[in-house]
Amino acid sequence: LIAKFYLPESGSILIDGIDTRDLSSPWLHQHLGIVPQQNHLFAGSILENIRVVKPGASREEVREALARLDCLDTIEAIPTNLDAEVGERGSSLSLGQRQLICFARALIADPRILILDEATSAIDPLTEARTQKAMRLLMAGRTSFVLAHRLSTLRHADRVVVMGDGMVLEQGEPEELIEKGGAFAELWGKAVGSSS
Repeated sequence: LIAKFYLPESGSILIDGIDTRDLSSPWLHQHLGIVPQQNHLFAGSILENIRVVKPGASREEVREALARLDCLDTIEAIPTNLDAEVGERGSSLSLGQRQLICFARALIADPRILILDEATSAIDPLTEARTQKAMRLLMAGRTSFVLAHRLSTLRHADRVVVMGDGMVLEQGEPEELIEKGGAFAELWGKAVGSSS
């Protein structure tokens, strides 16, 4: 709905008080960054995969984006680093490396609104710590929507909205919802219990 792939059947989605129906899709998508659960990489180099959203970006801009996300060393550890071929669908890279490339792509696009859709769901817990740090850096200074079943992703959220059966069950700050003892607290308890 935020990206205007669907229009609301009732109600409206407002961005800075403007109904998305009144915004052109090209304008909206120019100001929107999406990192989906399935990281979309294509055959080509890491450099080409990052700057696909900004073809004029220099090699140095791409390196700077990776450095800002604190993952330049991860890419430079790959033989031929930025020039390394990712293979079909990123097959020559680990899940963590693929996700960091998608984060760098989003950062270089510099969107006003960021949507992270289950961005850490396929990553092992060891890689997750590094990815979480990159996510926080990517989200800094922009409106971010984080869709997650892995609740550790929401640790630093300003506001959590718990959905169930297409309805909002509850919303508020994470700590407030945990204290409230509702749906989020139950999910949080299960998540904390399973990670200890």
